[in-house]
Amino acid sequence: MIVEKEKAVSINYILTNQNEEMLDSTQNQAPMIYLHGASNLLPGLENALEGKSIKSRVRTIIPAEEGYGKNNPDLVQTVPLSTFPNSDKIEEGCHFQLETSYGPRTATIAKVANGEVTIDMNHPFAGQTLHFDVEIVDIRDATPDEIEKGHIHIEGCSCEHDH
Repeated sequence: MIVEKEKAVSINYILTNQNEEMLDSTQNQAPMIYLHGASNLLPGLENALEGKSIKSRVRTIIPAEEGYGKNNPDLVQTVPLSTFPNSDKIEEGCHFQLETSYGPRTATIAKVANGEVTIDMNHPFAGQTLHFDVEIVDIRDATPDEIEKGHIHIEGCSCEHDH
């Protein structure tokens, strides 16, 4: 069986940046499973896995444009520190959820100074060239329900939509 549209694909991966610093990994975890062809992965990674088989090892470099995009300066804003209910606990590097007109978005505290907080709503990996080292662990046919929903359902997972 090969990786193609409507297959449930299980992978182990190590993600590093251009400086070989680890950004993410499935090490010491269960493999990640996704529905191929349903835009559940970065486009560049999904393209690199297309047509591969179980036990294949794929090393690929994904430019920012095919990953999390370039840093968008419009997603960086400065707001008064007083807008945060627990302003005494605000520290640079902290992440939090924001409700925006585009839905929930993760923001990072980029700077705290002079009673102001600079927040960055770019993805933490935006602007970075990503290096993936992936092993394909399993491939199976997706169920009709998974295909209809557009993603893999894992037992015990609570999704925010009807099943």
